[in-house]
Amino acid sequence: MDQHQSMYVVTVDMGYGHQRAAYPFATVAEGEIITINDYEGISEKEREIWNGIRNQYEYVSAFKKLPLVGNLVFSIMDYFQQIKPFYPHRDLSKSTLQQKYFYHKIKDGLGKNLIERLNDNPLPFLTTFFVAAYCAEYYNYKGEIYLVVCDADISRAWAPLDPETSRINYLAPNKRVKDRLMLYGVKQYKIFVTGFPLPKENIGVADWEYLKEDLKDRLEVLDPAGVYRKKYAKVIESYLCPVSEIDGAKRPLTLAFVVGGAGAQKDLGILVLKKLKSKIIEGKIHLNLVAGSRQDVLDYYKKALKDNFLHNCKNVQIIYSPDKNDYFRQFNKVLRTTDLLWTKPSEISFYAGLGLPIIMSEPIGSQEEYNRRWLLGIGAGVDSKNPNYVDEWLFDFLDSGWLAEAAMRGYLNGPKMGTYNMENIVLRHEVNEIENVRLL
Repeated sequence: MDQHQSMYVVTVDMGYGHQRAAYPFATVAEGEIITINDYEGISEKEREIWNGIRNQYEYVSAFKKLPLVGNLVFSIMDYFQQIKPFYPHRDLSKSTLQQKYFYHKIKDGLGKNLIERLNDNPLPFLTTFFVAAYCAEYYNYKGEIYLVVCDADISRAWAPLDPETSRINYLAPNKRVKDRLMLYGVKQYKIFVTGFPLPKENIGVADWEYLKEDLKDRLEVLDPAGVYRKKYAKVIESYLCPVSEIDGAKRPLTLAFVVGGAGAQKDLGILVLKKLKSKIIEGKIHLNLVAGSRQDVLDYYKKALKDNFLHNCKNVQIIYSPDKNDYFRQFNKVLRTTDLLWTKPSEISFYAGLGLPIIMSEPIGSQEEYNRRWLLGIGAGVDSKNPNYVDEWLFDFLDSGWLAEAAMRGYLNGPKMGTYNMENIVLRHEVNEIENVRLL
């Protein structure tokens, strides 16, 4: 097979997950990363269909916080994309209403124009959104089709209507996803276990130099009493560096609170801000409020800072850009000096592989429930305690060395080389699967 220098990278503007997974491939994308619901030349008919799907998702996600009615409406939507229990092993290949809905739209022309354009020069087609892969296959894309899976476990919607005859190749973040796809009817030889695509600027190239440098600095902050270093010195020295190189924090504890694409948990970010206000003023903690690309969340955070007399405080920063790619760049840069992530268990769960411990707020949707289980399984995530007392339990976690241990567990057990593995498979046809049973 021929080798390629570039590939088409196709994503969708719906939340952050699919675009965050596509961002690391910007350097090998042919032209710009293509957003299937907002590309140059998209028909108004297609745009309206996509906008309806996205608005419905964001509305229901934000609506969930309303008592009784919100949970009911969300549970109905979530039912149609639920992930069925993995055990007992059985045939789960029966199609779902969600699949049939998307295929009905595709038969009406959804995605046809884009695939016909790309067929003029059929480079490898890599997408982070399963509907885009459906479109490519349905309209007979001439090149190879690769689908990047963005969660630690997935619903039936990720596999096509006829998985046994499908041309789609799967790039799975862990072995559980591979096993799940096989239950859905996908052939084993079409699935590659690669890890999740993490940003190169946070990993480095030669022996993960950026990742290791940042983790050493992070352990200095997360283990102030040296509890973890004393107990697990051999682990640190075997997999990271001599313990003597971890000596003295160079910054206060730096926490990033990250809202999702629907902005549904922005209130929790302000509660955290208020409860940690005294620690922030004292310089014991630096808080990054990650507003993403949402202007409403930015305005909400700015008002809260002003109301709490923290708008000029150097220990609080808002991360925002109206352009999502610019937001991802800012976010990845901030991560290099971040010690702890507080977020719902979305696709950011995989960032634990960078040695970032994660405090998990309430999962939204079936896939986030499974991401939470994955984080707990590898030891890199902890459930949030009552946020009203975060000024107490957060520092107890810190003094006990638990957060340092979670950072190391994420580094040791989480996949890190997904971006490089995928590029090798798609562009150079080098197959090096990672079969780590601890990623179940």
